[in-house]
Amino acid sequence: MPTPPRPNDDRPNVVFICVDQWRGDALGIEGHPAVQTPYLDYLASRGARFLRAYAGVPSCIAARASLHTGLTPEHHGRVGYREHVEWNYPVTMAGEFLRNGYQTQAIGKMHVYPARERLGFEGVELHDGFVHFLRDNHQDPAYIDDYLPWLRQRAGAEADYFDHGVDCNGVAARPWDKPEALHPTTWVFSQGIRFLKRRDPRRPFFLFLSMHRPHPPYDPPQWAFDQYMGMDLPEPAIGDWSQRFDEFRDDNTPMSQVAHYRPEVRRRAQAGYYGHMTHIDHQVNRFLENLQEAGLAQNTVICFTSDHGEMMGDHHLYRKTVPYEGSARVPLLFRAPESVGIQPGVTPGGVVELRDIMPTLLDACGLDIPDVIDGKSLLPMMRGDADSVRDVLHGEHVFGGTQSIHYLTDGREKYIWFSSDGHEQLFDLVNDPHELHDLARDTGQADRVAAWRRRLVAHLDGREEGYSDGTGLIPGREPVAALSHLLEGSMWTGAPGV
Repeated sequence: MPTPPRPNDDRPNVVFICVDQWRGDALGIEGHPAVQTPYLDYLASRGARFLRAYAGVPSCIAARASLHTGLTPEHHGRVGYREHVEWNYPVTMAGEFLRNGYQTQAIGKMHVYPARERLGFEGVELHDGFVHFLRDNHQDPAYIDDYLPWLRQRAGAEADYFDHGVDCNGVAARPWDKPEALHPTTWVFSQGIRFLKRRDPRRPFFLFLSMHRPHPPYDPPQWAFDQYMGMDLPEPAIGDWSQRFDEFRDDNTPMSQVAHYRPEVRRRAQAGYYGHMTHIDHQVNRFLENLQEAGLAQNTVICFTSDHGEMMGDHHLYRKTVPYEGSARVPLLFRAPESVGIQPGVTPGGVVELRDIMPTLLDACGLDIPDVIDGKSLLPMMRGDADSVRDVLHGEHVFGGTQSIHYLTDGREKYIWFSSDGHEQLFDLVNDPHELHDLARDTGQADRVAAWRRRLVAHLDGREEGYSDGTGLIPGREPVAALSHLLEGSMWTGAPGV
């Protein structure tokens, strides 16, 4: 039960803005050659920006499990993409804020099961995007989508966000076919502004604003699409190892994860993707101006991140689930009241993960961090009191249903292992940030690769898939997207992961 309101409660509010499929390098302040994000750049310059933030499992459901629970993938059990596995976690981020007397509200994408599971939010206004399961089973998605009934009230009883026919997992792109005020991105921020006006003024609040974009469909407003169609857009990075994924290549479907698309197809996808980013950037500013007008800006913690990235043609890869920078690295920005003590403009360099957001936001509000979570508060880094919260990060994801691809990184190097055949890769992220040259192909780097392999052997030892026997890595094992303790409804009791 939530703590009753207390008089003169001046604890900070929290606005957590989470987008979907936004690459970590796609900000103006990151030096991206095309993307324009002036308002997020301004936010970052007055707070903390993490240069090496990652998704441990870079796809929607598993990444959000780490966000909401503060757990490693092996603890929350989601190590690939698998729908319709119940969320039964006893400790969640929103639940902790609620338990401490905060008003908790979520607006936008949750991607949980059952779809109306609240995760500790008192209120949820839901839009998960294109709901395949319901549509494929001839059910009206409005049953689990609050945006769609709202849209139909304004655009007609037959209106749908799929009227333009652009798929939610492909490279096809075109401008939004309705007024910008009806776009799902605009809707999330409009509902967020409405919450500011209707909240309980006696309680601090935790507001989760969760966009389905810049995830496909690539359908930003016309102005945003046109802005990038007229630009010189960057060519994708193609590494000397990119043929590794050729067996999955399909140039004749817009939904392929591996393809050599024509330049004009990729260009339209980029315009749609980057257009979404600038649209979101402007809507962030719209919301923050309303926060200021409500007299709340000076006592509110702001966090901005994404659940994972998007390859966008790098190494002929699209979408996510792979361990490369475009997919696994995410933006992570914080701004906080002066009393929290974040050093403006600080850009900490240690490797961090989505699980660290929950303890950081609790810590910033002076709330206890539950002992059962694995994430670490990033406040010491943002205050200049620490360089990192961990030495190395482990990530993974099942790819193509045939293998689990694992990675280890300390932010300077990245080691990758393919469970299907034991193939290894090693990248120097300092001198080769686009992962163009695979050092594991150089015989002179054998000792360097072996040192990373030993670390992964130790980390995977005892995992149910049998990837490690404690002395070596074992390829050819059957991958799973959900660990048995998750499917059985019990919690993992092993040691925390890296």
